[in-house]
Amino acid sequence: MRKPSAGSVRVGIGGWIFEPWRGVFYPDGLPQKRELEFASRKLSTIEINGTYYGSQKAEAFARWHDETPSNFVFSLKGPRFATNRRVLAEAAPSIERFIGSGILELKDKLGPINWQFMPTKTFDPDDFAAFLRLLPATHEGRSLRHAVEVRHESFKERSFVELARQHKVAIVLAGDSHFPLIADQTADFVYARIMGTSAEELLGYARNSIEQWAGRANVWRQGGYPDDLALLSAKRPVAGRDVFLNVISGFKERNPAAAMAIIDRLRQA
Repeated sequence: MRKPSAGSVRVGIGGWIFEPWRGVFYPDGLPQKRELEFASRKLSTIEINGTYYGSQKAEAFARWHDETPSNFVFSLKGPRFATNRRVLAEAAPSIERFIGSGILELKDKLGPINWQFMPTKTFDPDDFAAFLRLLPATHEGRSLRHAVEVRHESFKERSFVELARQHKVAIVLAGDSHFPLIADQTADFVYARIMGTSAEELLGYARNSIEQWAGRANVWRQGGYPDDLALLSAKRPVAGRDVFLNVISGFKERNPAAAMAIIDRLRQA
């Protein structure tokens, strides 16, 4: 039985429109306009990637809300116009436009916002602190959760972890990739993106890797830290954390299968 104080675990993929999934993940003949409806009933979260490249209409967010089950949650990519800039302290207009663009039409299905940075973006403590101060904790009465996906080795230090913790912003954990893996938890939720699916594995990952990621998610859910992931700062256990684990990149054709296998393993546990 799950402890009442523990968080929830949501497992999903990035996006839902991908032609090679048709006839593999999506049944033959399923209309494209029903793909989100189908995917959201097999998975428990999806990261919307289109918001990284350009603005979406409020009507689209409202439609996505209506097409998905009541317990489904989306995460969003923040716009690249906010993160792909030399001076992050100047990102306020881009952030404000995005937050006010209609994302609240997702209502209770609005999950974390992932602010992804280019692999060439290095850690400048003052400028990054200025960026974190621009991220609003609420908008029109609704709480917002933020995560930062940093992909340069210069971020792999305790001062960055403490900075994110100070602002209650999660650090995206980049699993099975060439990006730096930072496992310290700095918010009341965990945001993991795992990128190691393979064409050779029917489920994308080998069974032991499925077991490993499900086990890590369960530890995070209960407020702990997996023993096999090194930390840059001291452990700060809490009662529980919500977990968002997305299977991203790798051999993308297998990502839905990997996500569903992790969900199955969590149910067994």
